[in-house]
Amino acid sequence: MTRLESAAELEHFRAGIVAARDPAKPCIAVCAGAACHGLDSARVAQAFRTEVGKLGRDAGLEVRVTGCHGYCEKGPNVVVGPDDVCYFEVKPEDAPEIVASTLKKAVVERLVYAHPDTGERAVHMGEVPFYKHQTRLLIGDNVRIDPMRIDDYLALGGYAALAKALFQMTPDQVLDEVKKANLRGRGGGGFPAGQKWETAKNAPGKDKYVIVNAHEGEPGAFMDRALFTGNPHKVLEGLIIGAYAIGSHRGFIYTRHDSPQLIRHIEQALAQAEEYGLLGENILGSGFDFRVEVHFDVGIFVSGESSALMRSIEGLPPEPRPKYIRTSVAGIWNRPSNLNNVETWANVPQIISRGAEWYAGIGTAGSKGTKLVSLSGNVVNSGVVEVPMGTPLRKIVYDIGGGIPGGKAAKAVHFGGPMGGSIPANLIDAPLDFDELAKLGAPIGAGGLLVMDEDTDMVDVARYFLEFLTNESCGKCVPCREGMRQTLKVLTNITKGKGRDGDIARLEDLNDVTGAACLCALGRTASDPLKSMLRYFKDEYETQIARGSEGKGGKAAGSAAT
Repeated sequence: MTRLESAAELEHFRAGIVAARDPAKPCIAVCAGAACHGLDSARVAQAFRTEVGKLGRDAGLEVRVTGCHGYCEKGPNVVVGPDDVCYFEVKPEDAPEIVASTLKKAVVERLVYAHPDTGERAVHMGEVPFYKHQTRLLIGDNVRIDPMRIDDYLALGGYAALAKALFQMTPDQVLDEVKKANLRGRGGGGFPAGQKWETAKNAPGKDKYVIVNAHEGEPGAFMDRALFTGNPHKVLEGLIIGAYAIGSHRGFIYTRHDSPQLIRHIEQALAQAEEYGLLGENILGSGFDFRVEVHFDVGIFVSGESSALMRSIEGLPPEPRPKYIRTSVAGIWNRPSNLNNVETWANVPQIISRGAEWYAGIGTAGSKGTKLVSLSGNVVNSGVVEVPMGTPLRKIVYDIGGGIPGGKAAKAVHFGGPMGGSIPANLIDAPLDFDELAKLGAPIGAGGLLVMDEDTDMVDVARYFLEFLTNESCGKCVPCREGMRQTLKVLTNITKGKGRDGDIARLEDLNDVTGAACLCALGRTASDPLKSMLRYFKDEYETQIARGSEGKGGKAAGSAAT
């Protein structure tokens, strides 16, 4: 492979890739996302390879192993292009029938989607309820990409946004485009990405760093891994564009040490991008240099906090720093450091390619673009969902998620994991909007949406989250270390039928102290789930304290959170 030395060479090379591919050639895409991988999709993929191999090269069939297709509940998933015929819960022994049917342009009816109530069949992806109500701008390409092959990404227009930024825009113009798009960070607080970029760009000092936060350690969040594992070059392209805008020549990817598939895909993407001249020295002959290193966490949740993450990259214990020191000004080695999560970086190429006006036309006045959501809990269809900001939660839970199993009623939905909040089912028409959900006490956070049915014990939900955070606290500051421990003790006693008069007041006092005095976001927001529950479900807490018996409030949170 000759290193690409210009935007023109990139486009010429892309044209060659596209010309060599027959768009009418059937392709069997086997999902290897985390859920499908856990259901042995590797054996499914091998069965297809074996079957196609028997037919020889003239069969006109391709087998592609891809990242997550999104519909985790129905794995292993297989999508047959070019018509996007969807097969679900596919087993290795189904491969011969699917291959034979594909060659005859027929469909294996028993493996397509069937509505659980009516039995109505849906053959194509756009007809399956889980997919047809989504707008899959970020994750939709997963079905068409082998994440280990950069050519698949290039064939879909990959790195065209980078070429546009490097050769048609100044760094300031790139920054202005991101600001006009009003891209808000998808990692938690929804802070405007362009504003954060500008702070790092204008901070004093020659050396500046950009970082992908791919830690995603909270329970119930798996959308970043689905996106990054399935399409690593989309995230990398966004990172390089951001580095150009900020004036950074060194970047970091911080991810979990226990995701071997994700690590393989990231390392392969970095190697291929450098080989093609899209990373490293003199990118595409533009004179811009940029290199990326991969760093791994040490297995604790708090290492995903921004300042703790940066200390970890420095080789120090991942302990948070006081927040009066802004990492955008003094981050890694006290140099300006811009941190965004996987989904935020992945939005950048489409903003540069299609323009801020196009992007700002999606969503609400204050929340633009689409949002990836990890949908789980007491819902028929769990998986990774992508919808425009402003979409009512009801549509996510019922139209896409299929509603509550067993004919039960919804009790609550919870956003933001252990540091998020729960709102009752009567507020389920609330829009997916950073500001609106924050007002209700259920900030979007990274995007983990947990659905809870009528039997869920809301006291135990709070206890479940507090137990997780208590175990994950770094213990550096007393309000976090001791405050959470005492809160957990009170909640545990209530769930064991040992609640006492005054427990609610004690919980509220502890919430006030930890919310105000803790060093980092983990401690300051650890009380948020409990605050939301005392706001909407206080009577349930009062009843359990008064009743003095365990279990009468219903099942534990663990079953809803899995």
